[in-house]
Amino acid sequence: MDTEKNSALSYLMFIGAMLIVGTIGVIRRYIPLSSALLAFFRGLIGALSLLLYVLLRRRRGMEKIERKKLALLLLNGVFLAVNWLCLFESFRYTTISRATLCYYMQPTILLLLSPLVFREKLTGRKLLCAAAALLGMVLVSGVLESGSGGGSDLRGVLFALGGACFYATLAILNKKVEGVDAYDKTVIQLFAASAVMGVYLLATRGFAGLVFTPHLALLLLLVGAVYTGVVYALYFGSMSGLKAQTISALGYIDPVVAMVASALILGEDMSAAGIVGAVLIIGSTLVSELTDGSAPKGKR
Repeated sequence: MDTEKNSALSYLMFIGAMLIVGTIGVIRRYIPLSSALLAFFRGLIGALSLLLYVLLRRRRGMEKIERKKLALLLLNGVFLAVNWLCLFESFRYTTISRATLCYYMQPTILLLLSPLVFREKLTGRKLLCAAAALLGMVLVSGVLESGSGGGSDLRGVLFALGGACFYATLAILNKKVEGVDAYDKTVIQLFAASAVMGVYLLATRGFAGLVFTPHLALLLLLVGAVYTGVVYALYFGSMSGLKAQTISALGYIDPVVAMVASALILGEDMSAAGIVGAVLIIGSTLVSELTDGSAPKGKR
């Protein structure tokens, strides 16, 4: 009975995390800050809120981490910062649906890199799934449609794909950091991401003219504490009660929510080709992960 309750709670926690993070693109549209500033505050507030959760949960400090592993985690923080920067910029230049679906090319990028990085063999099924996802990305990007896929839309697509590449790199390096608690690992990376963006903003005078209003402060707290701290707490807290294949399947609630939210709240729509592309990206990646038995490769 307890096992069933734990499993049900894990389902609710994971689905909750996906429902929340699926609307981050919509929230970004209402925040009048540069992507660098938003990434800085997300990292800082997210790290502090998650650290508070860890301290309350354990009633003790973080565990000691070896220097080599700590260095890798700090490097991961750099990739996380650039990943966020690219993702937030993609939301500025193209539709939420288009940006999200192109960003969800992360698993396909990892799949294509797996023979080089993990010495894994690419099967015919995996190659077919990768080809379907790439075709889906082309359809979603709008480059084949007249009047679409050019100018700002193309820039947004490229930013989203850039974010996917940096997250794939982050996932690869994270696999090399074993034996470190997931919460500790994430807190360090969030602080590192914030520090990197802070240095960048100081160097480029990005903090100049920043004025806090109650509305802006509330939105930043929402992105940092809820969309980062709470989401990571729910995400990692659900892992022990779910199978890898279940996690893979439920992970695609995120892009579906993003598409629905952008349509209902922002009035964005997708062409027939874009819908076909969305099905190809989500479907092919899901098939590849379920047959591989792995968990989702990325999360925003």
